[in-house]
Formats: sequence, structure tokens, C-alpha cells
Amino acid sequence: MKTLGTHNYYVYILSNKNKTVLYTGVTNDLQGRLYFHKNPTALSKAFTTKYKCYYLIYFEHFQDINQAIAREKQIKGYRRSKKEALINNFNPEWEFLNDKI
Repeated sequence: MKTLGTHNYYVYILSNKNKTVLYTGVTNDLQGRLYFHKNPTALSKAFTTKYKCYYLIYFEHFQDINQAIAREKQIKGYRRSKKEALINNFNPEWEFLNDKI
């Protein structure tokens, strides 16, 4: 049984340098996950590698993995305009937040 309040999960959105591509993911280690997006394994064919998406522009914190996964799926289903509105409310300047977490 999990102890309430001891688990951390994050739903996040990454972009490329030009902010033209958006990637949504979920993790329990945001800093570690950002590192692996930026430093992929050799010959990686991952979306984030292909499109150089490793700049954090949005994230939400959860303590329940099921809520985090549901939120990730919800955001992934959004049109780009709705994702942009979400980012604009959280991070109006679309600053790269990698060094701020």
C-alpha cells in the first residue's frame, strides 16, 4: 500500500528550440527524464530525439499515478491551440524551465 503524499508524478510538455513541436509525457522523476530526453541513447529513434524536443515549457505535479496518466492522455488529446492556451496560462513567455526545476 502506498503512503499518501510520498509519491511525485509529473505531466510535462517539451518543445524544440524554435517552439514548433510539442511533446507531452509523464514521469516520476522530472529532472532525470529531462536528462534522458536531452542525452538519448545512441541511435535512438524516439520522437524527442528526432525533433530535438528537450526544452521544458510546462508541467503539472500529481501524487497519484493514475491521475497523472489520465491528465497526460487528456492533454495528448488536445488540439495544438488548447495546448498553447495551457502553456500560455502557466508560462506566458514560453521560457525554457529546465534549469528552474
